[in-house]
Amino acid sequence: MPIAVINSFASWVLKQRIHQIELFLKYPNEVQEELLMNLIKAAEKTVIGQQYDYESINSYAAFAERVPVSTYEELQPLIERTRQGEQNVLWETPIKWFAKSSGTTNAKSKFIPVSPEALEDCHYKAGKDLLCMYLNNNENSEMFLGKSLRLGGSAQIYENNNTSFGDLSAILIENMPLWADFSSTPNKDISLMSDWETKIPAIINEVKNENVTSFAGVPSWLLVLMNKLLEETGKGNLLELWPNLEVYFHGGVNFEPYREQYKKILPKKDFKYYEIYNASEGFFAIQDLNYSSDLLLMLDYGIFYEFIPMDTFGTPSQKTIRLSDVELFKNYAIVITTNSGLWRYMIGDTVRFTTLSPYKIRVTGRTKHHINVFGEELMVENTDQAIAKACQITATEVVDYTVAPVFMKDKEKGAHEWIIEFKKNPIDIETFQKVLDETLQSLNSDYEAKRHNNMTLNPLLLNIARPNLFYDWLKEKGKLGGQHKIPRLSNERDYLEQLKNMQTSYNCSI
Repeated sequence: MPIAVINSFASWVLKQRIHQIELFLKYPNEVQEELLMNLIKAAEKTVIGQQYDYESINSYAAFAERVPVSTYEELQPLIERTRQGEQNVLWETPIKWFAKSSGTTNAKSKFIPVSPEALEDCHYKAGKDLLCMYLNNNENSEMFLGKSLRLGGSAQIYENNNTSFGDLSAILIENMPLWADFSSTPNKDISLMSDWETKIPAIINEVKNENVTSFAGVPSWLLVLMNKLLEETGKGNLLELWPNLEVYFHGGVNFEPYREQYKKILPKKDFKYYEIYNASEGFFAIQDLNYSSDLLLMLDYGIFYEFIPMDTFGTPSQKTIRLSDVELFKNYAIVITTNSGLWRYMIGDTVRFTTLSPYKIRVTGRTKHHINVFGEELMVENTDQAIAKACQITATEVVDYTVAPVFMKDKEKGAHEWIIEFKKNPIDIETFQKVLDETLQSLNSDYEAKRHNNMTLNPLLLNIARPNLFYDWLKEKGKLGGQHKIPRLSNERDYLEQLKNMQTSYNCSI
């Protein structure tokens, strides 16, 4: 099919959506308020709707006063009832699918309900919006002349009491429209393989002969695949294998620590990187412009947003605000109410707003993955940017890292202890350490204050991980695969101590 016909059709699809997008851009708070009232009305006869008398709720204030902010553990009994086959518990339509959350490395899994409305009006709608925005910004794109390489989680679909669960990516692939499945590679059977170490060679065997024009996946795991692919084919970079490659849709972890490595395997100045922000609980935001770091918060996917300022999070004075009350450049924990029956649910992510008209965000980390032992309020966004800067200045590359506090003892001051696995070690590790520490101070005034004259924090400690340490750690926990991530920051030392105990060869500490 001629490219002009394909792109004309895509433009037509975009025009069908553009007035709706313009509506929430122009009236964001009104769209959100109306969406909330529709969600409440839809759930009036559910178990949770009757528990909190949804029928009498007629405003956000009443909703916020009556319905508590919840964690997964607090909603889990109602979710479990639905998993056992009981319906009309959290949501009005039958819930068949549950996304087994892979956003955590804890042993305990979460089972997130995925309603038919969430599949169609959130996840798939977002996928179409993403493609339409990209094509609208790149009218000469030839993306649809080839295939999109997808790297989902290593997952299977399991049956349980007439309900099914698996990784979200597996659920989306299982329910994917025929046209989307036809334009994707690898095929469905390979995409749903559960064993990561068997899956990678199978993917390589299929995709190396395809005309791949785009790809999607978590940067860390996709880099593993791409490096193995180049090794297998003997190519110097991906463009030698796929000359028509033009865009990478990425999400899941901050891209900055991996950007330079991707530039090496994709040596094309106008290659496009598009970031998305989605999770098992929903699809939240999309990069809507070329070469932008800001994500447009999508306000009509059946998700109502609230936010908890991180300066009050977890304290007796914790407060929850709606979208109309957020401020620029402050860190917030996200609270969502969804068309899958998650009511005032804390997803565990933190964001900050970069513009308020329209509402655009950047993901800054996790509520559990930050360090605030000494009042430094260090976020993953800070450490990712500092790692990227240190790599750039010292001409090195990082595979992964994690950081934990060194607690004060007697007269000893505190510190942060890092363990970093390098793909290419720094020639001068002390320079790397110095740049890392100074960049953190420049990015975070609280950290800078605690480091001033070693007042509270001593210089950071740096351990060099042996090759494949993080891979082996994830493998030991049964967490290999496209959606699993290393917990980069923690207020405890558990992860770091486990990794240090797995060191079997050199361990260079500074």
